[in-house]
Amino acid sequence: MSRALRILLAATVLFGGTAALSAAETAPLTRGTAIIDPDLLRRLDEGDALTISRLVSPERKAGGALTTDRLFASLPQLKDIPPAIDAEFDRYIARQKAAWPTETIGVGEGFDVQLFDRANLNSPDTRFVLAGIVNRMDRAYVGEESCGEIRLIYRLARFDGGKTATRLPMTFNLVMKARDARQADADGRPITCAEIARRWLANGNWQELIGGRDDAMLDRIETNIQISVAAKSALHDFRSDYLLKVFKYDAATKTFAEAVLENQIDRDRIMADDALRREFKDWLLEPEHLRAFDRGTVLIPEKFLARSAVVPTPAGLDASALQPEFGMMQAEGEGKGEPVFTDNDVVGALKRAAARGDMQNIRSVAGFQRRLNDVTCAGCHQTRGIGGFHFPGVDWLADKPSNSTIVPASPHFLGDQPRRRDILTAFAGSKRPDFSRGFASRPQTRGSRELAGSEYQDGWGAHCFLQDAGPGTRDASFTSWSCANGLTCQAAAASRRIGMCFIKTR
Repeated sequence: MSRALRILLAATVLFGGTAALSAAETAPLTRGTAIIDPDLLRRLDEGDALTISRLVSPERKAGGALTTDRLFASLPQLKDIPPAIDAEFDRYIARQKAAWPTETIGVGEGFDVQLFDRANLNSPDTRFVLAGIVNRMDRAYVGEESCGEIRLIYRLARFDGGKTATRLPMTFNLVMKARDARQADADGRPITCAEIARRWLANGNWQELIGGRDDAMLDRIETNIQISVAAKSALHDFRSDYLLKVFKYDAATKTFAEAVLENQIDRDRIMADDALRREFKDWLLEPEHLRAFDRGTVLIPEKFLARSAVVPTPAGLDASALQPEFGMMQAEGEGKGEPVFTDNDVVGALKRAAARGDMQNIRSVAGFQRRLNDVTCAGCHQTRGIGGFHFPGVDWLADKPSNSTIVPASPHFLGDQPRRRDILTAFAGSKRPDFSRGFASRPQTRGSRELAGSEYQDGWGAHCFLQDAGPGTRDASFTSWSCANGLTCQAAAASRRIGMCFIKTR
């Protein structure tokens, strides 16, 4: 194992939460909401029906999964992805050289900042393997007609002589609509959201779960690459950066085109433009938008969003420039102009929004700030993630996949499964689902107690509120974040509000 990988493994265990659980132990949480069984994923990957090439080009003849040199070269639907990623790498390298001119940057262990090798995206020895299938009908508020999304998550792997395989730090998520309005059952009746939800909850045949496989089902591709790893030095702490990109499917051109990331606030552009700063503040603090922001269902207009995000990890619990919203709130920043939101702005807006109904999560300036971070792609990936990933998938390429000690997903992902299942249950019963969600740091159980006492809710390693942190620190946004019996909330950073649950010590 390389030194960089050993560093990454240590950081994964330290900042991603407990990582010693097996895939079998986490499976009950994902029952009905995701496919994570390593043996099933192996069988599905060995077939042809769920290869990336077959899904983005349904008319393509069977031929198995394509290696990356053939995947991007032979499929015109994907032609815009490699150059867009190359451009992001070039911009990233230029920024790194400007910020740390004395550090070297390149591919290999001889550099201070070690880059992901882009040659892996054009190689006869690498391909994307199916790492998991995730039901996201909890996102039906984005497009009710499509009943939400189904995500097929692929992990890049390098095969040496066809005998051994090494997983590489990149995921390729093919996001499909959960339903095509043209779909019909065997009797010619339209497939409803209720029927799709019932199939998932019953753990039905995977062919039924995925639905139709034609380009009408395609929505977008999301890529996540560990773009660099840098060891601790005199200039900075250990850091690993992850590049997030999204490519939206254009049915007219039949290609995936570079697009903005949902709710990924373009902080630097907003802060540099007075008019845009005022417009963003007015839009977000409008009562109905603020209430959607509180519930985690807000859809921020594209004019305020970025086309890429670099996610530094670990970011820690304290406010810092590593977090996507840093500098937008009062008392933050580095003297680079006025903040977007003052404390008075937020307090006044919360009162106006609360007058129209309950606020579920944001009840303070600190709660607003936390949501401003975790509503973004970057901020969410920094919160209780495994490095910069929320779903790296079970390593079924291992010799004994059933005994794998690598969890399929992050504490944030697993802690959110009861909420997602509640939404599927509502769909299955033809009821209107409650799409709201809590903070990424703390799952919203909505009556389910299956998380009680676990690292996801209030067990060892869970995020909690420091009840006795001192006068003036009590915060209504977080007071319910407690620890299970036998544990105590202890400060994990300089923050006087949020800590972690640990065993009580004398």
